[in-house]
Order: sequence, then structure tokens, then C-alpha cells
Amino acid sequence: MTAKQDNQALIDLTRMTIGLLDGWRLSVDEMQTVLGLPENVRSRAFQKFRAGRDALPAEPEVLRRAQYLIRIADALRTTYPRNPYMGAQWMRQQHRRFGGRTPLMVVLQGGERGLMSVLAELDCTFAWDMTGSEHTAYPSA
Repeated sequence: MTAKQDNQALIDLTRMTIGLLDGWRLSVDEMQTVLGLPENVRSRAFQKFRAGRDALPAEPEVLRRAQYLIRIADALRTTYPRNPYMGAQWMRQQHRRFGGRTPLMVVLQGGERGLMSVLAELDCTFAWDMTGSEHTAYPSA
């Protein structure tokens, strides 16, 4: 990939991620927390992110968090295929597996680990991978 292609891929990821967070009705402060952005990223930067004029910082933690968010959104679309608004609603509903907290609260309070917890709740393959389980072949009889 060329540098221009890498930059365009990062801009595409940025627009997708910010669009997703907009759909979940997060404030700019909440977006900044969820993405783990440095404090020097000002709120007007989000307008550039939305417009595709700038990309998220190419820091590994920020990019991992964006990928977790995309995977959470994909899992929500799979879980609620007939209602595109259910994902945002699910993120704001209290959940017994999170001790009565909302998934959004888990993410805001738990950072990257919170994102992983929410993704594990929605995607059993991710949860399986997190356990470090390995597939073992059983000998045939």
C-alpha cells in the first residue's frame, strides 16, 4: 500500500467510526473518551473527521479502539438485522451482565477493556478467542 492509500484507509476508518458514534448519540467528550484520544484533540477536529478532511491519530491504541467499535457495530447489526436503531438503544440500556450498567457506561469507564467486554458480550467468537482456548482435534474412534 502506498502512503496515500494508507491515509485514505485511515480517513475512511475515521469517518466510519465517527459516524457510528454520532449514531449512538455520543457527545464529543464521550467520543474522545471512547477513542482514547489525547486531550489536545479539540472538538472542532471532529468536524474535520466527519468531513473526511482529517483522520484519527495513527496511534495503535486509538486504532484498536476504532476497530473494536466497528466490530461492536457489526455484531449489533447481526443481532438486530431488522432495526438499525436498536444498536444505539442497546448501548444505552442497563444490562444485567454489566452489573446494571449500560454498555456505553462500561466503555466510558473501562476504556479499551470496556470495549472488549462489550464486544465479548455480543460476539461469542471474540469471547472464545479472549479465553485463549485452542481447538483440539479428538482422535477418531
